[in-house]
Amino acid sequence: MKKSLRERLAILSDAAKYDASCASSGTSKRHSGQSGGLGSTEGSGICHAYAPDGRCISLLKILMTNFCIYDCAYCINRSSSNVERARFSVEEIVWLTTEFYRRNYIEGLFLSSGIIRNSDYTMEEMVRVARTLREEHRFRGYIHLKTIPEASPELIEQAGLYADRLSINIELPTDTGLTQLAPEKQPDRIRRSMGELRLKMQEMAEPTLVKKRVRTFVPAGQSTQMIVGADGASDATILSSSARLYSSYELKRVYYSAFSPIPEASRVLPLVKPPLVREHRLYQADWLYRFYGFDIGEITSGLKDGMLDLDLDPKLAWALANRDRFPVDVNRADKAMLLRVPGFGTKTVKAIVQSRKAGGIRLEHLVRLGVSLRKVKPFVTTLDWSPVRLLDRSDLRAMFAPQPEQLSLF
Repeated sequence: MKKSLRERLAILSDAAKYDASCASSGTSKRHSGQSGGLGSTEGSGICHAYAPDGRCISLLKILMTNFCIYDCAYCINRSSSNVERARFSVEEIVWLTTEFYRRNYIEGLFLSSGIIRNSDYTMEEMVRVARTLREEHRFRGYIHLKTIPEASPELIEQAGLYADRLSINIELPTDTGLTQLAPEKQPDRIRRSMGELRLKMQEMAEPTLVKKRVRTFVPAGQSTQMIVGADGASDATILSSSARLYSSYELKRVYYSAFSPIPEASRVLPLVKPPLVREHRLYQADWLYRFYGFDIGEITSGLKDGMLDLDLDPKLAWALANRDRFPVDVNRADKAMLLRVPGFGTKTVKAIVQSRKAGGIRLEHLVRLGVSLRKVKPFVTTLDWSPVRLLDRSDLRAMFAPQPEQLSLF
């Protein structure tokens, strides 16, 4: 018996939750009011993603189908998995996107898919969705397509003409892990596709000889997703791999997706170290590398067995391991060193540098900036504060570590 559209939407939206790259930041501004049409890429926030500037963005996040000819061991939708299957047609996805937008449910579309028939056929169907939305419905909202690296370069290029962002998943941090768990996928082919997309974006960014203007092609860039915990790769290996991806392919973002072999386990007994905690720490370390001036080697050099501390955020863990660099004089230190102070974010550091021009910084000024004094006091000096020998305390780490909790048996 054929499933209803509502039933298929429930199945394929739930199946899409394992695709992590769902932020719609970085694209160009478009609005239907400028030239008619439907939708926009602006506005505030069924999937909610948060852009770096804090905007909440609502996207229709679905798979075109969860049928797949591949049998990747880490994927819930692998061919040997006993899951309920469903599939949308191109016309149904277009209808859902436009109708959800008209009801003010969404601001864009995040579309991924299992592999049906072959890679080119699947990619061609996804391109048809984006092309139909853009050309026939004049949809100006955000579109993110998860592309298939095995598809032909011509199809991926077509996708870039209609999508704001393209993702080509690297899948796992090491070639060895991918070969073991997904033998049908080729690491070299994935990297080649990412490189071809980067070169095409650079080519399209150059003004044409005829019109002397830049052509629109993947304005929000490309990203990738890396599965964490399916193989034995350490956090140090994962972060080193991410750093290479950022530099080699000019990625906007590497997304980490926590893998748990038995997702239902947490419903029975609480996990001692939930996979999501590790995922969260990797995101924090990634943030230090991208926005705080840390080198990957600095973050990973002192890790025990190459693993991030799950009880402390990476910046605090680094500060505790490098106490000789502290305390930092808030009134004299340069921006690079201020960014290494636990509890100071990029906006806080910018405000501190600006405030110093008007006079000396005291603790009360930090409070006004929303800084947690409990976190920063051991690491800074101000006009009215010095930590004295606080940094030498043997129990300093215990002051920040979470308190042990009694696990519930029910």
